[in-house]
Amino acid sequence: MRTPNLKPLKTRELQNHHMDSTIWNRFKFRPDDIIISTYAKSGTTWTQQIVSQLIFKAAEGVNVPEISPWVDMLIPAEEGKLAALEAQTHRRFLKTHLPLDAFVFRPELKHLYIARDGRDVVWSLHNHHLNANALFYELINDTPGRVGPPIPPCDPDIRRYFLTWLENDGAPFWSMWDNVRTWWTLRRHPSVLMLHYADMKRDLEGTVRRIASFLEIDLDDAAFAKAVEHSSFAYMKKHAANAAPLGGAVWEGGGATFINKGTNGRWRDVLTADDIDLYESRAAAELGEACARWLAEGGPIAG
Repeated sequence: MRTPNLKPLKTRELQNHHMDSTIWNRFKFRPDDIIISTYAKSGTTWTQQIVSQLIFKAAEGVNVPEISPWVDMLIPAEEGKLAALEAQTHRRFLKTHLPLDAFVFRPELKHLYIARDGRDVVWSLHNHHLNANALFYELINDTPGRVGPPIPPCDPDIRRYFLTWLENDGAPFWSMWDNVRTWWTLRRHPSVLMLHYADMKRDLEGTVRRIASFLEIDLDDAAFAKAVEHSSFAYMKKHAANAAPLGGAVWEGGGATFINKGTNGRWRDVLTADDIDLYESRAAAELGEACARWLAEGGPIAG
């Protein structure tokens, strides 16, 4: 059963070395805008690719990061970013990594929220951070408007990196628990579609069909089949320059490094039984049993 058409209120701003939530206070929404929300490394780019394929009817060569920017990121500068979005004439699809209570929620819009097991998130995040090049650190740490400390170099030890992230609420990035917990409150909201990375892996065609239905986009059978093909990991890896932010220029190895393995469960060969218990206990305490179970496994929404 869906919840009433409530509008959660923004109660805080979130500003750090990557983002500034205040930009949404000045953003001019359109009634057909699509919002794609995640913590990070949870299937954001993948979902943007799917939505682009639905909007542009399975077209080749769509430069997704260029037309679907991370709005609350400090780069590029706000003035140019907002002007570029205002100039778009197609149906817009916009990315945010904000928790719900730092976002300007609009119930008349379509919201896609994507989650992923936090352990898989960190393994992907570590690859992202470890392969960051000098341009990455220059853009993130030296761009005017940064609030708080700069992002430090990546710890190459993946287990230690994971434990630091877990014990320090997402450091050196930001809290995953805040993000998942706040959006989970809208899991029954009629304008929110909750997606899980594991379900996308298990059934890409079914996921594309769910998103198309939710966004009220109809494609003929041939275009739909192409849209699914163009939303595959193999296709995105092959066309990484049109999938990775900045064409992959801020990572060693380029866009193919950003579009990395797309696999889950790599942490099982590294984390100890105690590490896993620590994570699972923390997830249950932060999110509650139903949400923690869904975050770990995907599948039907409970609770």
